[in-house]
Amino acid sequence: MQILSEAFPATVIELDNGLRVIHQQLTTTPVVVTDVWVNAGARREPWSGTAHFLEHLIFKGTKRIPPGWFDYVVENYGGMTNAETSYDYAHFFLTTAGSCWRDTLPYLAELLLQAEIPEEEFLCERSVVLEEIREMEDNPDWFAFQALCESLYEEHPYARSILGTEEELLARSANEIRCFHRTYYQPHNMTVVVVGNIDQQAALEGVKSAFHPFSVPSECPKFEIAPLPRLTSPQRREVRLPNLEIARLVMGWRGVGIAGWKDAVGLDLLSVLLAQGSGSRLVRELREEKQLAYEVGSAFSLQQDSSLFTINVWLHPQNLEEVEQILRDRVLELQSKPISITELNRAQRLLCNDYIFSTETPGQLAGLYGYYSTLGTVELSVGYPQRIQELQPEDLQHLAKTYLSPQRYALTVMKPL
Repeated sequence: MQILSEAFPATVIELDNGLRVIHQQLTTTPVVVTDVWVNAGARREPWSGTAHFLEHLIFKGTKRIPPGWFDYVVENYGGMTNAETSYDYAHFFLTTAGSCWRDTLPYLAELLLQAEIPEEEFLCERSVVLEEIREMEDNPDWFAFQALCESLYEEHPYARSILGTEEELLARSANEIRCFHRTYYQPHNMTVVVVGNIDQQAALEGVKSAFHPFSVPSECPKFEIAPLPRLTSPQRREVRLPNLEIARLVMGWRGVGIAGWKDAVGLDLLSVLLAQGSGSRLVRELREEKQLAYEVGSAFSLQQDSSLFTINVWLHPQNLEEVEQILRDRVLELQSKPISITELNRAQRLLCNDYIFSTETPGQLAGLYGYYSTLGTVELSVGYPQRIQELQPEDLQHLAKTYLSPQRYALTVMKPL
């Protein structure tokens, strides 16, 4: 095994089979959190919706573990477990008392490595996912966001819904899901993070024992990731829905991916400055002063290939045109006029405090380490506050000019019929 880094509070170790283990002992807590990150999100799937569907099916047992038994064991030990799928990863976590860790971890590991995916469970769980898709398609905010992603990313996987579609899901077979699992749920593609009241030797011994053996590798059809489209003009879409009382306006830009992490952190700061909190520019102007919107918000999402910067407004349909113009004008102001030190300090303080609050528990730390380890390098997980504090008004002005172009954005407007 090889120790990769000592530059941050946890220890990063790569085992001989390629499995990455990140460990941090916290003696002040009685719990141990195990986070397992698999580089097998929707970005890598040959059939849309496969990664998310597999997340559901992982918990349906192995040859030795019947469906539902893992949940029964964890609950009886007073633990918690869950999972999520993103474009860039699948994420599984287990929280237990430290004294119960060795009794529960082998179950999670076996489910991840030896998932059986029986035909009857495949058909049953497919109905669950189909209902999830239908519920989301009835959500106007999800619908507007998905339309925006389609405009910004076109043929790239980030344009697709992580859930897939009904048609695509119905076309899948249990064997195809097994193939995806046995291709990507392999040691070189996984990171196991253990944070809590357990020492390094015990953590490593437990992981080595539980995460063995892996399933025989398969060869899933390779999905060629399309390049990001070259946007040369605003991409505008208008959607009309029945029974919609409040209109939606979503404006979005593509930003740099994990390779440009320093710029991405600056875009996160710009997002806060524009529309996060009652003191932000757009919330103050559109909601408090001019009362043109019911709610205003912004978000920044860092992804492997491309980050996503969005501004969301909930408003009366008659205000759509005026608000759209204000959004364009305020983004252009970021490019033409440096922000004040007072405004910069407010945004920096909010983000740094949020970072502190998001690293208080073993689960939060494990998630932070696993996320950055999967997307880029784990050391980035502790560099965020310093990078935020380094940014100056001229840096943010340059980032706005580079990434928030008035010609390279997408806009989705949702109106009632």
